[in-house]
Amino acid sequence: MTTRTPTDRLFRRPTWTETQVVAKALRTETVGGAVLLLAAVVALVWANSPWRESYSTLRDTHVGYEPWHLDLSLGHWAADGLLAIFFFVAGLEVKREFLVGDLRTPAKAAVPVVAAACGVAVPALVFAGTVLVAGDSAGLRGWAIPTATDIAFALAVLAVIGSHLPSGLRSFLLTLAVVDDLIAITIIAIFYTDSLSVLPLVLALVPLAAFAFLVQRRIVVWWLLVPLAFVTWALVHASGIHATVAGVLLGLAVPVRPREHVPAVSTLPAETDVAERLEHRLRPLSAGFAVPVFAFFASGVTIVGGGFGDALRDPVAIGIVLALVVGKLVGVLGSTFAMARFTRAELDDDLAWSDVVGLSLLTGIGFTVSLLVGELAFGAGSDRDAHAKLAVIVASVLAALLASVVLRRRDAVYRRIRHEDSVDADADGIPDAFQDPRPTSP
Repeated sequence: MTTRTPTDRLFRRPTWTETQVVAKALRTETVGGAVLLLAAVVALVWANSPWRESYSTLRDTHVGYEPWHLDLSLGHWAADGLLAIFFFVAGLEVKREFLVGDLRTPAKAAVPVVAAACGVAVPALVFAGTVLVAGDSAGLRGWAIPTATDIAFALAVLAVIGSHLPSGLRSFLLTLAVVDDLIAITIIAIFYTDSLSVLPLVLALVPLAAFAFLVQRRIVVWWLLVPLAFVTWALVHASGIHATVAGVLLGLAVPVRPREHVPAVSTLPAETDVAERLEHRLRPLSAGFAVPVFAFFASGVTIVGGGFGDALRDPVAIGIVLALVVGKLVGVLGSTFAMARFTRAELDDDLAWSDVVGLSLLTGIGFTVSLLVGELAFGAGSDRDAHAKLAVIVASVLAALLASVVLRRRDAVYRRIRHEDSVDADADGIPDAFQDPRPTSP
């Protein structure tokens, strides 16, 4: 009779180091999610108030310099500029997870990677099927709208309804979101680039290389890095590729491992984790300012005067709701169950399949990136873009409510057995549960 090892467990408790990283991200993203929700509510109320014209005027106010293709409205600055900070942090997370995090081990990476991929593919298929059945082939351009999970929004909901849920479940959600972001970035770069200007893209490699040269040598000074990052962003924007891709490339250039030796000009010691240092500084800016400001300008959909009724009749809106609420559930839950069914893996002893159902519903919260893709697909400010935005908001709220029903009940169960995760720490400050292997059943 064989004995299953901890590596055969799905959603097992992460390492102590990984748990600390997840805890820091959870604290920041949870607060950011609350600010995000507030910004979205304010925008919705304003856009449907008697002063709705002032909201449109603010969003469409142009600021910038035309010769650099930077004469943009405030709404575009938020989508193209501020979200680059969000994607920079995403780039840092992706590189960390695949080089030093749990995703560096194929056995650990398999489940969240497969779940994220299926959580992208199934909603896209559900959306495509819905609009094709309705005979609306033009709506297919929005196939990628329901593919992304908004980690800030999802973690904010999880923090409110699931404060006692096992750490493995939270870690899985964060890891899945990292892979989800990587897929979303790739989709934006490949499928939503209408025209490409090669020269600015080639020129962008120069400041990008200079940025990489500095950070790889631990020369981390804002007055050098920020101008290089801005020039890289501006050139990528001028090339026709969505400028947020520049944020990812800059994030991937940052080292995540210590070096044995560093040049004398370095501003940081060799053992410093540069990625963690930059993430620590920029994550609050991303979660607390950049994403909420984007949400404020992207969520102001006018539904008074028939806008809501028009959206209900739009196959694109119907497809988005079905894809986020049903497609995400089927994709994430189905792939996870298949991994357990056709491999040696099985659920960790801490968890039940109803937890996975709740988590899968939670991934249907597709706010920030979904709103961005909607603008890229149908044009910011168009009627169809407004319908898509309204559908994203409705679907995200519905997914959050359904997940709350499931996870709230499970959280009550875990509250009663909280003593398993609240053991006393030893003198080294690390809880015993993260040091001693848990007994496993044959």
